[in-house]
Amino acid sequence: MSFIDPNTGRIVDHPVAKAKKKKRKKLKAPVDVVRALWERMEDRDWDGARETLADDVVVLWPATRERFVGGDAFIAMNRAYPEGWHITVQAVRADGDDVLAWVEVPMGDQMTWCAQRATVKQGRIVSAIDLWTDEGGATAPSWRTAFTTPSDVEARPAAAAADTDPTPSPTASNEEHT
Repeated sequence: MSFIDPNTGRIVDHPVAKAKKKKRKKLKAPVDVVRALWERMEDRDWDGARETLADDVVVLWPATRERFVGGDAFIAMNRAYPEGWHITVQAVRADGDDVLAWVEVPMGDQMTWCAQRATVKQGRIVSAIDLWTDEGGATAPSWRTAFTTPSDVEARPAAAAADTDPTPSPTASNEEHT
């Protein structure tokens, strides 16, 4: 990511992204590849994030019926997303090449989560399905009222348990991160 240096008026690389580029290590474990994708996107290290993706990666977003084909297209879309968001990786678990990730993405007062299932081959993500949901993004059906207790608590996993118990409180949204 670039920005205008207020002292010189010149366009320069984002300092965090620049620092991350220099310290990248070769990723081997599928869980590390998926975690690196999310962490590098948070750092706006677009080149580093791109390195985690196969050239012909396919990423599906079922809620909005979107399909991103190719690492360049997926990174370009994320790079174009309006600023103000942050990513916190809550949990990443793998069973062989099959990796599940749970991330939270706050933007202003809105909290959004993504549950991702990715397949990693030879150190690169070859496919992923990302299920995005916004807090309060959908109204629960009336038939469930008898079974629920009203909640004014945000549906976020406890920070201390984030890496040991990735089970989030459900949010009932089918809305895509937009």
